[in-house]
Amino acid sequence: AHGARKMEGYGRFLALLASTLLVGFVSVILSFVWVFHYREGLSWDGSLGEFNWHPVLIITGFVFIQGIAIIVYRLPWTWKCSKLLMKFIHAGLNTIAMILAIVSMVAVFDFHNAKNIPNMYSLHSWIGLAAVIFYALQLFLGLAVFLLPFAPVHLRTALMPIHVYSGLTIFATVIATALMGITEKLIFALRNPAYSASPPEATLVNCLGLLLVIFGFLILWMASRPHWKRPPAENAKILRSIGATPEGTEVESTMANTSNADKSNLRSNTEAARKQNIEFDDAGQRSTM
Repeated sequence: AHGARKMEGYGRFLALLASTLLVGFVSVILSFVWVFHYREGLSWDGSLGEFNWHPVLIITGFVFIQGIAIIVYRLPWTWKCSKLLMKFIHAGLNTIAMILAIVSMVAVFDFHNAKNIPNMYSLHSWIGLAAVIFYALQLFLGLAVFLLPFAPVHLRTALMPIHVYSGLTIFATVIATALMGITEKLIFALRNPAYSASPPEATLVNCLGLLLVIFGFLILWMASRPHWKRPPAENAKILRSIGATPEGTEVESTMANTSNADKSNLRSNTEAARKQNIEFDDAGQRSTM
């Protein structure tokens, strides 16, 4: 029965993941359709085509790639991979998203300066800049604390909930900021026919905004389900072979030592470990480096 339930949960996860990737991918495609079919395409010469890099790179990098980076630990087939490898993938995707976000901002400033449009006057630009700054901070702290092997276990354990919370709120803020930007652009750009006349471009871009909201909901849902969390038990084997047992992982060490115990026992131990939500994996990571 447990196996069937696990498979059903796995199937549900895969269906959700496929939907999320589809929605994200379609959003990226629609951003390209928007700038190539309705706007002036892409260029880097101070014209409107340069501005268009902004929506395209934000949706591709800051929304889609950041979203994938958030749920990368949740993919069940990666649970056999070392946690360190997954950290590198998580950090790498977030770094790519950061670079694309910065390039997209340079495009806007460059375009504004070329056309003598004032910078940083709109609410969109204020919140957008704040999101980029906090994202950079989050990335830097994440690298320093969780990826480099210097931070003590207690610091990692204390900072992990803050890291998770900040990541999710920054992601949500980026989507909110994208919606503001899209709306602003449509109001500015659609003159004849006006936005209020609902021309095809307005409908297309409104749908793009809807998809961004759905993408955000799906990512946040996947990221907040406790039963899809990477199981902490994976490192028990490695730790046992090194003979290291970080504090607060009694449940884990019992699991590691009861190789001949029946499986139901092990399962209840895993559940107990999950319920306590021990940041074992991160604590244990130091012993494996």
